Amino acid sequence: MEEDAKSCGGCAGTGPSKFQEMVEQEELKDRMGKIKHKILVMSGKGGVGKSTIAANLAVALSKTGKAVGLLDVDFHGPSIPTLLRLEGKPVYQTEEGFIPVESSLGMKVMSVGFFLRDQDDAVVWRGPMKIGFLKQLLKDVLWGEQDYLVIDFPPGTGDEPLSITQMIPECDGAVIVTTPQNLALNDVRKSINFCRRVNIPILGVIENLSGFVCPHCQSVVDLFKKGGGEDMARKMEVPFLGRIPIDPRIVEASDSGEPYVSACDNAEGAVILGKIAKHIMDTVETKS
Repeated sequence: MEEDAKSCGGCAGTGPSKFQEMVEQEELKDRMGKIKHKILVMSGKGGVGKSTIAANLAVALSKTGKAVGLLDVDFHGPSIPTLLRLEGKPVYQTEEGFIPVESSLGMKVMSVGFFLRDQDDAVVWRGPMKIGFLKQLLKDVLWGEQDYLVIDFPPGTGDEPLSITQMIPECDGAVIVTTPQNLALNDVRKSINFCRRVNIPILGVIENLSGFVCPHCQSVVDLFKKGGGEDMARKMEVPFLGRIPIDPRIVEASDSGEPYVSACDNAEGAVILGKIAKHIMDTVETKS
């Protein structure tokens, strides 16, 4: 087929690279077309708990009986293998593509971290190499028929987030994660404006680390203030999805590789995450 494209006189300006690009676009469209709903989890800056939220939202969706995939494309901080106790799991490649790793909860998972020889290895790649690998993760992973694909984005609004949104323009929308303090909120506003620039629907804002719940007396101390995310969402005219408190059990669950919404399903934060997942389902499935 490539040779035909070279010699076709009716396709002026269409060389092998253009032909290959068309083939890849069709492969990507076909692969993503088998997934009903694509949810992006984003943040304006690192350190706000984005990956923890992404993993737990995916698990909460899975607990409703949906077939869920989780894709971690954060090159410089791929946390999903640790959060789901999948570190060191091998990725197998067939002629059709990469086989995603299956978690103990039945989710299909793929992460940049699975391709590192050691979890302490740094990814020292320039932009074009990153973008090429991102395209592989989207078009060459054998997700199969899925109800949801949750994508854990890199922080910020640079090349990688922009490229992913261009590769899957039919995504259902983005969940924006912030903390209550102004330092994080300033960057989250940029994420919201980024989504608007590239026509990605905004499913809502989650205010993470919103108040510390004392494990002894259950009183709440607002270490990073409270309500900043909700106030910002109101001013930016986007939905506010809820507040997740600082709960020591989230840290324990994350370090042990057992998702918080499974390990502590009756905890306040886990209940809120379950409600957020249900709200997202109702929102995107109503629009389908």
